[in-house]
Amino acid sequence: MILITIQDEFRELIADQILSSAAETTLSECGVQDSPSLLVRITNDDEMRSLNQQFRGIDKSTDVLSFPADFTDPDLESRYLGDVVISYARAEDHAKIRGHSVEAELQLLVIHGVLHLLGHDHGDQNEKEKMWSVQANVLKKLGLDIDVEEK
Repeated sequence: MILITIQDEFRELIADQILSSAAETTLSECGVQDSPSLLVRITNDDEMRSLNQQFRGIDKSTDVLSFPADFTDPDLESRYLGDVVISYARAEDHAKIRGHSVEAELQLLVIHGVLHLLGHDHGDQNEKEKMWSVQANVLKKLGLDIDVEEK
């Protein structure tokens, strides 16, 4: 189950389905078959800055943070992968810079965050190439033609 929470100020700007579809397609592309649960939260820069400070020691907002978990959720009776938190403002800024829609950027950030939950990283060039390749494949399956080189 993909749980979507969107801060009230952004509720009317985002369709839950585009977020859950990006997460589900990423899980499928990575061969995840046990239908795990995860949370995607769209929030503002203040919350994002606070989370980034608390968990990474960086006192500024960022576009996406992933919090891997991987335990069995007794309420959902499924494996819980963790949380993906996205700043709407950062997504909006990146979309303008990259020349595509905010919705496409949000989908890219969901994909990116879910890949981190699944253990992907981009700490070195080899890891980055693998992660960007998966991102590109998922974006293509979602019908999105956007450049992932800057993410």
